Amino acid sequence: NKYSMQLYNKLSADERSKILETSKLKRITLSFYQYAHIVDPKKFRDSLFIFWNSIDVLGRIYIAKEGINAQLSLPEINIDKFTNHLNSVSFLKNVRLNIALKHETKSFLKLKIKVRNKILADGLNDKNFDVTKKGIHLNAEEFNNLMSNKDSIVLDMRNHYESEIGHFKNAICPDVDTFRDSLDVIENKLKDHKEDKNLLMYCTGGIRCEKASAYFKHKGFKNVYQLEGGIIEYARQVKEQELKNNFVGKNFVFDNRRVEKISEEIIAQCHQCGSPFDVHTNCANDACHLLFIQCDECKKKMKNCCSNKCLEITSMPHLLQKELRKGQKNSNDIFKKGRTNNITTFNKNEL
Repeated sequence: NKYSMQLYNKLSADERSKILETSKLKRITLSFYQYAHIVDPKKFRDSLFIFWNSIDVLGRIYIAKEGINAQLSLPEINIDKFTNHLNSVSFLKNVRLNIALKHETKSFLKLKIKVRNKILADGLNDKNFDVTKKGIHLNAEEFNNLMSNKDSIVLDMRNHYESEIGHFKNAICPDVDTFRDSLDVIENKLKDHKEDKNLLMYCTGGIRCEKASAYFKHKGFKNVYQLEGGIIEYARQVKEQELKNNFVGKNFVFDNRRVEKISEEIIAQCHQCGSPFDVHTNCANDACHLLFIQCDECKKKMKNCCSNKCLEITSMPHLLQKELRKGQKNSNDIFKKGRTNNITTFNKNEL
C-alpha cells in the first residue's frame, strides 16, 4: 500500500524537536471536538492522518463512533488548508476551533491519531443515552449574566488538580479523579433540584461539559447550560469584548505548556511548603511521576521530587533505579495527581 508509510508518525520526539528548532515557521496551537455518529472511525482516522501529515499538523487526536477530540498545532501558513479540509467533512463544517492564547513551537512533537472506544471515557453503558442531545450553549457574556442569577449553580466538570489552580467564582468543584466520578457526585447532590435550578457547566474546551449536559438532560434535569468552547474560549471573548472576568487563577491545559494565565490571582499553594504557587510539575522519580504543585525553592531543595523517598531513589545509580522498577505495574503506580485540602467541594447549605 503506497499510503502505509504515511499512516503513522515515524520521527522520534527528539528528531521532531530539532526540526522545529530550525524551522522559521510560526505555529498555532488549537483544539476542537465534535460529538457525531461516525460509522467507520478507522477509515476516517487514516484519511485524516494522510492529509494532516502533509500539512505538518502535530498533536494528539482521538476518534470514536461518538465523535472526534483534537489538540494540535500547525504552521500558521497552513491554517486555510486545514480549515477548508475540516469544512469538507459534513459534521466538522464550521466546527469551533479553540485557539490558544499563547503559542509555543513545541506544544506537540508528534502526530498521534488514535481510534478509541469513546473520545471521552465516561464508564456509561446506557444504550438510550444520546450524546448529541446536548444542553444550551452560552457565550462568555451569557454565561456571566446567568451566573449572577440566584437559581444558578456553576459546576466545574474537570478533575481536582485542574480546578485547584483556577476556577470560576463560587463554582462547585467536585474533588474527583475522573469525569465519570463527577457525573455521579453531581447527580446525587442535585437530584432534588431537577426543576428549580439552572445547571451552568464548564470545562477546559467544552468536551466534558457538553457530554455532561446531554447526560443530565437524559437524567431529567430541565435547565441545563454549558459554556461553549470552555475556559479557553471564555478567556478569548473576555479579552476581545472587554467583559468582566469571573474566572480566577490559571487554566490547566494538556500540552507542554501546562497552564494558561486567565487572571493575576494565584489561588493554589505549593504542596510541599504551602507558599502561593500554581504550576504543576512531575516528580523526577521515573517510578512515580506524581503530578503536583512545587514552587521553585522546593524544586531546588527537593531536586524536582515529591518526597524524601523519591529523592533518595533519584540519587541512586541509573541501573539500580531500573532494577527497582522491574515488575512494577506502571498503570496504577505512576502519573498520579497530587491532592490538596483546599478544594471547594459540595456544601448542602450552598444550594
